[in-house]
Amino acid sequence: MDDMMPLMARATERTSHVVRGVREEQFGTPTPCAKFDVKELIHHLEWVADLFESLGRMGPRVEQGPYAGDFPERAERTLATWSRPEAWEGTSPGMGLPMATLGHMYLVDLVVHGWELARATGQPYEPEPEAVSRALEFTGQMAEMGRQRGAFGPPVAVPDDAPELDRLLGIVGRDPAWTP
Repeated sequence: MDDMMPLMARATERTSHVVRGVREEQFGTPTPCAKFDVKELIHHLEWVADLFESLGRMGPRVEQGPYAGDFPERAERTLATWSRPEAWEGTSPGMGLPMATLGHMYLVDLVVHGWELARATGQPYEPEPEAVSRALEFTGQMAEMGRQRGAFGPPVAVPDDAPELDRLLGIVGRDPAWTP
């Protein structure tokens, strides 16, 4: 927890900054995730925040509610939940996974979706190198499970010497060279 919370907080801050920079006329713009346009991706991020807040309280897997346009506020509540030491203990009854695994899943979501949203809307985005390293290490170990659960797409070939962010994106099924 001690090393993950700062990474989660900064990833949340960077992704929230991108969300705040989205203009309403960009809502229908495609994203590197083929199943989401910009508005749908923000809506997904709202659900991610709600889901991980519930899981951090040992609650159930929650359903996605209607779009509200309040991802940054939801994400702050998620961070507050995960800042409690007990949030990192045991196994999640809602997902059946160790709580530390869920913390890493949240980090991957924020880093990858932050990049997707920035790329789709033409905003700058530079995730923290340590967050990318941790997310890359985690996804390398969990890629097959992520694909089985529908969280990751088919891998995209990326050179072994590519930057870590590009390799992370390739593992989760995103093309680092994607443009709108």
